[in-house]
Amino acid sequence: MTLDDPSRTGTPAAGPQEPGGVLDRDHRALSVGIVSVVMLIAFEAMAVGTAMPVAARELHGVPLYAFGFSAYFTTSLFAMVLSGQWSDRAGPLAPVTTGIAAFGAGLLLSGTAGAMWLFVLGRAVQGLGGGMVIVALYVVVSRAYEERLRPAIMAAFAAGWVVPSIVGPLAAGTVTERLGWRWVFVGIPVLIVLPLALALPAIRRTASGPADPGEPRPPFDGRRIRLALGISLGAGLLQYAGQDLRWASLVPAAAGAALLVPAALGLLPRGTYRAARGLPSVVLLRGLAAGAFISAESFVPLMLVTERGLSPTLAGLSLAVGGATWALGSYLQSRPRVEPYRERLMVLGMLLVAGAVAAAPGVLLPAVPVWTVGVAWGVGCLGMGMVIASTSVLLLQLSAPGEAGTNSAALQISDGLSNAVLLTLGGAAFAALGGGSAAGHAAAGPAAAGGSHPAAFAAVFLPMAAVALVGAWVATRLGKPAAGKK
Repeated sequence: MTLDDPSRTGTPAAGPQEPGGVLDRDHRALSVGIVSVVMLIAFEAMAVGTAMPVAARELHGVPLYAFGFSAYFTTSLFAMVLSGQWSDRAGPLAPVTTGIAAFGAGLLLSGTAGAMWLFVLGRAVQGLGGGMVIVALYVVVSRAYEERLRPAIMAAFAAGWVVPSIVGPLAAGTVTERLGWRWVFVGIPVLIVLPLALALPAIRRTASGPADPGEPRPPFDGRRIRLALGISLGAGLLQYAGQDLRWASLVPAAAGAALLVPAALGLLPRGTYRAARGLPSVVLLRGLAAGAFISAESFVPLMLVTERGLSPTLAGLSLAVGGATWALGSYLQSRPRVEPYRERLMVLGMLLVAGAVAAAPGVLLPAVPVWTVGVAWGVGCLGMGMVIASTSVLLLQLSAPGEAGTNSAALQISDGLSNAVLLTLGGAAFAALGGGSAAGHAAAGPAAAGGSHPAAFAAVFLPMAAVALVGAWVATRLGKPAAGKK
């Protein structure tokens, strides 16, 4: 798959010439650099789940295991808002540089930790860096790539997750077994040097400074920063309460909700929760798509192990084809001839997601072949590739140059919050219908699986399919509202 597209039209500088693509002379270093950064972040995301059990055991921190994941998410929410403000005010160069530095420092802190609390602190620093980088890269795309090239670079971002999603867990497992879990963390910062050497000079040349140099720099919005702290602290309290299922945990849960709800309402575009046309619906769709699909995906391997007796390795491999089809969906939305039909493509994508999530629990019936889950998930990932990349493209189209950072932060917050909320709700339904015993079977191994609670899995997948269907409706409301209408 080539990311250059000779069929695209452009304005020639002097005489007839082929229009450039994201790998032409003007964009090549930047494109390779930022996609390489995305690949390394993706590899870390895929690899950490493999190394975490060993790290927690060696650091005598199994009770803090879940915080190794939630710490990253909690701090990234604050960093997304900060990065959006910073990028709109002064350009994305400083947030990218600071974010990469924080990400690398967090990796080194986790990789050299002598205690679990230091490991968790390192993951929190990683979250700060990762949150900054992802939002700042969206601003880079909005400034350094003309509108006709943005679908292609977003497709390249999606393609950057393909190899890590397939080989990341296997590579991390091999490194953990041969060299030790610490090398999964301390080895990545060294690999970041080359992408930075390519990307940072190109970002400085094409995307640095305020969006409009002729206008005074906008001040930091103190209210949004306070809301960002509220949403981050609220999410942390809710996750803590969810991991400590006692009556006393209702207190941090209530405090977390009291912080989280008003902060989310203040940080997302007005009208998001009622699917107002235009930007609010784009942001809402991103959350519905990501939350429904990722929450359901989290239960696929467990379902295959406990209900059909697969080994964890084979259960994980059932999702491997999804990386390729996700990239294919992103590639399809990048084709110029698709542009007039983008909203229809997104409706189709959400219908594919809903169908895949609804079809997956069919494997609970013994007569249904196990491989059907892999096929269904490949179809769902195709739909996700169409939708996720397209929401990014539409967000930049609907954002003024000086608002790209703030709106990109809102998109990422919608994504992350929806994942957390829907996964929590799905987990609660799963546990209420006896899913805890299913998890116990999985921990005991495939030989112990069998005869658990199929209804617990159905209670996760079917509601998530319904959420995806709501997303298909929201996808019909992505265009700008007509004059006098909302």
